Amino acid sequence: MPYKLKKEKEPPKSTKSTTKASSSSGSSSGGGGGGSSGTGKDGGTENSEEVQQQQQQQQQQTSNKRPSNSTPPPTQLNKIKYSGGPQIVKKERRQSSSRFNLSKNRELQKLPALKDAPPHEREELFIQKLRQCCVLFDFVSDPLSDLKFKEVKRAGLNEMVEYITHNRDVVTEAIYPEAVIMFSVNLFRTLPPSSNPTGAEFDPEEDEPTLEAAWPHLQLVYEFFLRFLESPDFQPNIAKKYIDQKFVLSLLDLFDSEDPRERDFLKTILHRIYGKFLGLRAYIRRQINNIFYRFIYETEHHNGIAELLEILGSIINGFALPLKEEHKMFLIRVLLPLHKVKSLSVYHPQVIMGLLKFWPKTHSPKEVMFLNELEEILDVIEPSEFVKVMEPLFRQLAKCVSSPHFQVAERALYYWNNEYIMSLISDNAAKILPIMFPALYKNSKSHWNKTIHGLIYNALKLFMEMNQKLFDDCTQQYKAEKQKGRFRLKEREEMWHKIEELARQNPQMLKDIKKEKVLLRRKSELPQDVYTIKALEAHKRAEEFLTSSQEAL
Repeated sequence: MPYKLKKEKEPPKSTKSTTKASSSSGSSSGGGGGGSSGTGKDGGTENSEEVQQQQQQQQQQTSNKRPSNSTPPPTQLNKIKYSGGPQIVKKERRQSSSRFNLSKNRELQKLPALKDAPPHEREELFIQKLRQCCVLFDFVSDPLSDLKFKEVKRAGLNEMVEYITHNRDVVTEAIYPEAVIMFSVNLFRTLPPSSNPTGAEFDPEEDEPTLEAAWPHLQLVYEFFLRFLESPDFQPNIAKKYIDQKFVLSLLDLFDSEDPRERDFLKTILHRIYGKFLGLRAYIRRQINNIFYRFIYETEHHNGIAELLEILGSIINGFALPLKEEHKMFLIRVLLPLHKVKSLSVYHPQVIMGLLKFWPKTHSPKEVMFLNELEEILDVIEPSEFVKVMEPLFRQLAKCVSSPHFQVAERALYYWNNEYIMSLISDNAAKILPIMFPALYKNSKSHWNKTIHGLIYNALKLFMEMNQKLFDDCTQQYKAEKQKGRFRLKEREEMWHKIEELARQNPQMLKDIKKEKVLLRRKSELPQDVYTIKALEAHKRAEEFLTSSQEAL
């Protein structure tokens, strides 16, 4: 329509200009002769009237069919402005969807249940259900569309999860390609743009993770594939045709998902693949290294670093000694440079748990170094992440405070001089004080070093100022536990006395006491020297000395 209006509007402009020219030429020629003057005037008048009528009609049509660009309706402006408002942007950041290629034919028919099918038809029905679950649906632009067919797919996935979990001999050779294809179609996709593209540090208290809108289906696909890998019928020799390097690379790309639920499933699945496919182990380690290289030296932004570190913790645990050169370079080029990234606090809990796992027990200088690194980590850790590690952390600190090596105890007690750590302790005193109190109270009196006494009194004083009632409760509880311990010790001693009395009354014991003990057990060990034999016969045992002295008394 706009092109048609423009085309109709052009001829009147040219007609109008020619009319003005003809009228001016007519008036100029009118001075020379009256006949030509009259003809030009009449023609000019008729043309000008027609042009005016056409222009009026076109203006009416244009005003009725479309508004002028210079003055758009205010309601339209308000709608455009509202559609780009911050509320919608915030909602998209909380829940987004990956770039799925939606299936054209999304009308699914409910298939018969696997348990109701005859045994010889179950494999074919299983394959049909796997293929049916390759249909993808829209969960973002129109979440209410295809609700009936979405439910058919969800029910089918649920049924297959139960079927593969509770039945044997169902993972046949024909199932492997279909299961891998179904997993790939549903999960290998383009992830949505990052809600934090600048790579700024993620704050768990302020920032919300972007959740995957299609998660109702994705969760069941992940569960099915995990049960598929863990099935007793699973044979890696058959599966390696389909779970190859390309598959692993696509799986690793998904670790950048912002949905923590998805990353948790990916972590478990990749760990299972690493354990079952020996030929893929070196490739998996190499590709994880590449992700770390890009994160450290290029982007400084990746959502799955913490999960990949947890996988590497299990992998490194299984390294054979002596370490290969590849593993030493990994420490120098990847693990140590991870400390320089600005988003370090996101994966610090994994670092803390790793330190606690390999905490030295007999090497005190190394223990002091661990305490130094641990304090540096706690200086930058987020309060929400601190909560995840505080209980095992302070159980280890309680052991350090009780260490007989005064440098270890001193370094641990210096934590109470750190203001930020004290603020974290104060916020969680209800859980930390019961863990620390027994070690602090006991060593305040029993530790051999006087410097440690002063540091312990300082820590106890700070705890008392934080929460006097909690401190009193811990004191009473500690004293009650000590009383119970003394009572249990007394009971144990009494029990041993009873056992000894019963043993003394046993006739067999009296026979054993009266029976002379043999000095040498074997004849082959008896000395042949006459002098030695006489010396042994003349030897008196300790029992004989004791009995003779008692008789003399």
